[in-house]
Amino acid sequence: MNEHTVTAEIVAEHGLTREEYTRIEAAMGRAPNLLELGIYSVMWSEHCSYKSSRRHLKKLPTEAPWVIQGPGENAGVIDIGDGQAAIFKMESHNHPSFIEPYQGAATGVGGILRDVFTMGARPVANMNALRFGAPDHPKTRHLVEGVVAGIGGYGNCVGVPTVGGETNFDPAYNGNILVNAMTVGVADTDRIFYSAAAGIGNPVVYVGAKTGRDGIHGATMASAEFSEDTEEKRPTVQVGDPFTEKLLIEACLELMSTDAIVAIQDMGAAGLTSSSVEMASKGAVGLRLDLERVPQRESGMVPYEMMLSESQERMLMVLKPGREAEAEAIFRKWDLDFAVIGEIVEGRNLTLTFHGETVGDIPVPSLVDDAPDYDRPHTPTPARDRAEVPAPGDPVGDLVDDLAGAIKRLIGGPSLASRRWIWEQYDSQVMADTVAGPGGDAALVRVHGTDKALAISTDVTPRYCYADPFEGGKQAVAETWRNLTATGATPLAITNCLNFGNPERPDIMGQFVGCIDGMAAACAALDYPVVSGNVSLYNETNGVGILPTPAIGGVGLVRDVSARAAAAFAGAGQTILLIGKTADELGCSLYQRDILGVPVQGNTGAPPRVDLTVEKSNGDFVRGLIGDGTVTCCHDLSDGGLIAGVVAMALAGGVGAHLRLPDTLPLHVTLFSETQARYLVAVEDTAADDVLARAGQAGIPAIRIGRTDGDSVRIEGDGDNALALPIDLPLVELRQLSEAWLPDLMGD
Repeated sequence: MNEHTVTAEIVAEHGLTREEYTRIEAAMGRAPNLLELGIYSVMWSEHCSYKSSRRHLKKLPTEAPWVIQGPGENAGVIDIGDGQAAIFKMESHNHPSFIEPYQGAATGVGGILRDVFTMGARPVANMNALRFGAPDHPKTRHLVEGVVAGIGGYGNCVGVPTVGGETNFDPAYNGNILVNAMTVGVADTDRIFYSAAAGIGNPVVYVGAKTGRDGIHGATMASAEFSEDTEEKRPTVQVGDPFTEKLLIEACLELMSTDAIVAIQDMGAAGLTSSSVEMASKGAVGLRLDLERVPQRESGMVPYEMMLSESQERMLMVLKPGREAEAEAIFRKWDLDFAVIGEIVEGRNLTLTFHGETVGDIPVPSLVDDAPDYDRPHTPTPARDRAEVPAPGDPVGDLVDDLAGAIKRLIGGPSLASRRWIWEQYDSQVMADTVAGPGGDAALVRVHGTDKALAISTDVTPRYCYADPFEGGKQAVAETWRNLTATGATPLAITNCLNFGNPERPDIMGQFVGCIDGMAAACAALDYPVVSGNVSLYNETNGVGILPTPAIGGVGLVRDVSARAAAAFAGAGQTILLIGKTADELGCSLYQRDILGVPVQGNTGAPPRVDLTVEKSNGDFVRGLIGDGTVTCCHDLSDGGLIAGVVAMALAGGVGAHLRLPDTLPLHVTLFSETQARYLVAVEDTAADDVLARAGQAGIPAIRIGRTDGDSVRIEGDGDNALALPIDLPLVELRQLSEAWLPDLMGD
């Protein structure tokens, strides 16, 4: 292909603006040919360059004494003691999963696994954060079925447990679902591998599966909004093979046990292009690839296709000279392709040859350092008043009926119903180190051969982020911190997957900036740095964007797995305590949206405030109670408020609760308020007074709210909240409501 084949139409088809094309010509000192244009298009895409977001990402705290590697590598790395490290990251596969849900979700899992084992870690846990449209939308059932099957099909076959996550439904995702995948691995701190190429003359090696034509322009497609021709983009979705991935994991880890590797990089978005460019850029070296040597599974492939293919299960390595035969023997043993396809060279250019002819020659700094960095105009989201949310019926009898009905509708509705139908399709026990799997506040996975466990959680509340991006960003971070704390873990660091609409719209960019600022504030206050992440923009269809969804993946450490708490009542006759003060904060709550029928885009008032000082003090206090064995169970409060937490603990433990609630607030506020920084704990009766005394000394709000007892959740009130008849909700009815909703939706 020569430079004359590049037209204005072709430039536009590659997702580049006229101004960006002019910059490319200036960087090269000439017009690019089609191959070079394709390389610029993917490296300068939103997905690879973060051209709309990276100036704001610099606000996020990324350092702590336990952080070994922050953002900028394949995954983040934190020290977990005893010469061991946890390596983890979260990424999106939203657009591919909407187009082809099974393969989109499956290859999302495969890609995030490679990011982790590329750095020398054995993957030990997968998580996910999924968001679908309205349950009654014509596509929702098909998308749920395909995505869940794809996640399970890949994770189960590759032999890494899927230990938890979250799945939510909202009409805002009708035209653009979110599939965010997270992997956590464990490595020795002295055996961590990085991607900076080095050593002039060192061989560049391709390993794994062969290259095909699937996934070409996947990164560019992920950097554009959807329209009526979305279905035509199906060819840009990659096809995964988990059995090959398993072989690749074992082969890479075996080679990593030697000292043969100089650098290693996963071929993810933009495939051979991004892996080679990133390795050369980080090492400040030049790199030559002889493309006819690339293992190919289809005939007649041209350099453009080879460089832009996103075929799965492939890696690029730089080896020490003379170690090629040793490395090849390992990969051939695992029945994988191995080919020396180039070498490290002088200078800073990426030079591509094909059968002896130079077909591409690009200065690497222009692809990375000189990529566009836009200061997009952003309009802050207008502040909302903290409007009062009306009570249910006025007469006492109506109040009882309305509250009982509201509780049942929430427990048996799309927001709070059990996700068992989903997580039973995932193998959560493979590798035999899962201590607590799906269904709790956070998953717990034992660090193999030790008494330590990693706690893992994924969280965000998009309706809060829409109403108040700053508070929503804070809350997303704080909720993962609480979920980890509720198990007894010390929260250490987060990864993120920042899903937003079109950044060229000032209101959307305002949401992004607000959420980033809120996240930064929470990470700083909670000593909870960001070590890796991903930005996914243009999540909209025909100009209708998703709710701002900065998904957070948190990782913490339980130093002694025997000193942990579960979110299930452990037995009858225990005192239930509420840690943290409840305020009148029903704005943007599930009660307001799902019971009163007020959508988040409507007049829903402000979301709950996130007081980070209170979060820290309440959480540290609760973690101390768990650590010294005082509490028998613990659960943080979030969606659905107090009553949702009590029902969840009762159903998990098969033990009822008898609640007597104070009259400091109207009963519906006490039940459904989503005030932050709160935990439910149960303690033996003999310990209750001591816990309350300790809380008082520490300045922590804490009150008795009831006892574990019976086979129902029974609610009574004091003073103005005293009811003519108590609310009595049998566990058998609540369980049936909770367990039936999702199977009914899926037709099972």
